[in-house]
Amino acid sequence: MNKKTAEHVVIVGGAILGSFCAWSLRDQGFSGQITVVEKDSSYRYCSTALSAACIRLQFATPLNIQMSLYGVEFLRDVKSRLGQDAEIDYVEDGYLILGSEKSIEQRRALIELQRAQGADIVELNPAEIANRYPMLDLDGVGIGAYGQSGEGWFDAYSLMTSARKAARASDVTYIEAEVNSFDTTSEGVTGVVLADGRTLDCDWCILAAGAWSGGLIHNIGIELPVVPRKRTVFSFKSPVEGIGMPMIVDTSGFWLRPEGHEFIGGIYPDPTEDFDAHDDFEPHHHLLESEFWPALATRVPAMEEMRLLSSWAGHYEINTLDHNAVIGPHSDLKNLIFATGFSGHGVMHAPAAGRGVAEWITTGQYQSLDLSPLGWDRIANNRPLVESVVI
Repeated sequence: MNKKTAEHVVIVGGAILGSFCAWSLRDQGFSGQITVVEKDSSYRYCSTALSAACIRLQFATPLNIQMSLYGVEFLRDVKSRLGQDAEIDYVEDGYLILGSEKSIEQRRALIELQRAQGADIVELNPAEIANRYPMLDLDGVGIGAYGQSGEGWFDAYSLMTSARKAARASDVTYIEAEVNSFDTTSEGVTGVVLADGRTLDCDWCILAAGAWSGGLIHNIGIELPVVPRKRTVFSFKSPVEGIGMPMIVDTSGFWLRPEGHEFIGGIYPDPTEDFDAHDDFEPHHHLLESEFWPALATRVPAMEEMRLLSSWAGHYEINTLDHNAVIGPHSDLKNLIFATGFSGHGVMHAPAAGRGVAEWITTGQYQSLDLSPLGWDRIANNRPLVESVVI
């Protein structure tokens, strides 16, 4: 197959990953047909629309840091890339990740790793944290890691729609349909089978279906350990000034950030109740009183007076092997390209993943950033590349 002139790329999933793959293919000079299949064009329940929409450099996997660095560059320059009407409300107020007194050496090693990769992360001791953020009660805190630049949050839905608009403007076709299965030979995917009976013939198939990727590909006997796990976000008011406040990640596991004059935050459910969610979008309401609010009021005493405004739940596409993305070709079905399993950091890594997928299809190799450590082989051989900084 001539990679430069392949006739048809079919992308399964039209949210932020699928749209960045489509746009990046055109940006890399691919001139063939591109069809994006999205089951819900309203995007009401897609993970992109329901995410907290943050970007961070504080990872334990060097490649994730590099993908985030490119993401930051992209967000800062989004108008020149996706068009002058791309308004994503990017706020770069940093992450403050708090570590316990027992985790000082571990956190310090992570900071050193991140800085070695080019991330602007500084170590703060409790006195320095208190000086910067006097509203925090630092009992039990031994260290803070703060992103001085390159970390923050943005409007993920707007970024997705801007990428989608730019892709469509470059002759990418979006269709609303549900994918049932795939036609395959011993060497590759020949068609994407839709629920309405149609089959889209393809030369390349990109699987960017987020939390549904594992279930879809299971239909042709591929065991991809990507499942939907429910994550709840609480939106609330509190008598605390949020201007200039970073995204705070507590030792207890809760996270918190300002959203205009209000706040949003959340906390993971206990592993004993963290099941595959499938079509379940009902928030974990009980977490507010049993876990989130007590931990929040302990760390930020003024937030004991908080008023819940709303809550919602979305799905993380959790890679249960190692909490890292799966990107690149399948070992046997060589025209099946994965772009899934990001485990909560898909929104921030969509620009780098889309670029990498496009490079692979147009040239047969990665050009800008070697994404091969995130490839299929580690899944097939059960060799996890563990990401330990999971938020």
